[in-house]
Amino acid sequence: MCGVFGIYNVEEASKLAYLGLYALQHRGQESAGIASSDGAKIYSYVRMGLVADNFTPDIFDKIPGRAAIGHCRYSTTGTSSIKNAQPLTVSYSRGQLAMAHNGNLVNADMVRAELEANGSIFSSTTDTEVIIHLLAHSKKNGFREMLIDALKKVKGAFSLVVLTENELVGVVDPWNFRPISLGKKDGGYVLASETCAFDIIDAEYIRTLEPGEMIIISEKGVESLKPFKPAKQKKCIFEFIYFSRPDSYIFGQSVQKARKALGAELAKENIVKADYVIPVPDSANSSATGYALESKIPYEMGIIRNHYIGRTFIEPSQSIRDFGAKIKYNPVKEILNGKDLVVIDDSIVRGTTSRKLVKMLRRVGAKDIHWRISSPPITHPCFYGVDTATRAELIAASHTVEEIKKYLKVESLSYLSIDGLVKAVGGKKEDYCLACFCGEYPVEFNAEPEKMGFER
Repeated sequence: MCGVFGIYNVEEASKLAYLGLYALQHRGQESAGIASSDGAKIYSYVRMGLVADNFTPDIFDKIPGRAAIGHCRYSTTGTSSIKNAQPLTVSYSRGQLAMAHNGNLVNADMVRAELEANGSIFSSTTDTEVIIHLLAHSKKNGFREMLIDALKKVKGAFSLVVLTENELVGVVDPWNFRPISLGKKDGGYVLASETCAFDIIDAEYIRTLEPGEMIIISEKGVESLKPFKPAKQKKCIFEFIYFSRPDSYIFGQSVQKARKALGAELAKENIVKADYVIPVPDSANSSATGYALESKIPYEMGIIRNHYIGRTFIEPSQSIRDFGAKIKYNPVKEILNGKDLVVIDDSIVRGTTSRKLVKMLRRVGAKDIHWRISSPPITHPCFYGVDTATRAELIAASHTVEEIKKYLKVESLSYLSIDGLVKAVGGKKEDYCLACFCGEYPVEFNAEPEKMGFER
């Protein structure tokens, strides 16, 4: 999961790209970069770390122009290192281009092996570079034809923004796994993974890109193409559960509205008596609100999250119990002591953090604890752009709900059903990718893609 942003024909494009990435920071915290164009040349500045830490006022003089793209990375292929930070910027026979990618290609290993056998030399271990090499090898005439030719050779999830000296391109795969929206700003245009990136720069939302659509933005305006063979739409439903900010619209739908509906459906399916409904902040806040409204149980912020966590921690030599959870969460004793609780969380992956949270709640005097999850059990890993655990590490892949309840040491545990999930988000069940809940992968692969498969 990454955040991508693009802007065309707007003054101080790189500064606006910076603000857009700042709004998308939740989608990736490993690295951040911006590439810009002044109409004749592409400039690039990419660093490891957070957006706000990477860009100081003097940096923007190095990335001039009225067009720019940006990327904040959460790695799904290749290590978290500067060589894999994006946008990737290259020179080739037709000029320069910069590319930023959100997604994961399931046939990247085979395509890369073929390219290397034919003489290609790679400088990164990310699947994004596979697309660039395919483009450079294309025999088609013209940049857009070469890009289309390259993308027809890959399989999986790709939501791309691509910048040339005089064009900005946005493109999504035929399955529509990951969102990109189109907006307008001061006579120019904007592309972003989520609409919260439009709000921060006062851009106006136009629409979401359709499955398999390519948008070309140039001095001629906006051109839309549908160059790929149609496929069955499979939007990632986890974007609504966890990834996206609640103030965003993705795939043309409100995330906040969907999350509140998740909580309401969860209450309808799994009602229980309690004194308070509390969320595991922040991703479960909206679902907990929906649960509280539907169940008529008062909502409280019983757990406080530390929003200022760095990348590393110095732990005292004398061990602190559940240090990893305590550095992030702290329960409010005055609210929780002696109370029966419904605790709402968006998901359980390994179960270790949930178990530590239960222990923390018990220590401040919570009585009965009813754990409620606003998604179905995660039983399979994702290969389309989410760095989830392996199936062996997913607790729901090998344990029943009753066994997980005993592991967490709670009075009860319930998940939202798949039907309840789809009902809350809206639309047709067949329009969503539900592979992490059922193991039915919409895009086939020969072997499970490995994150570190390209490392030597």
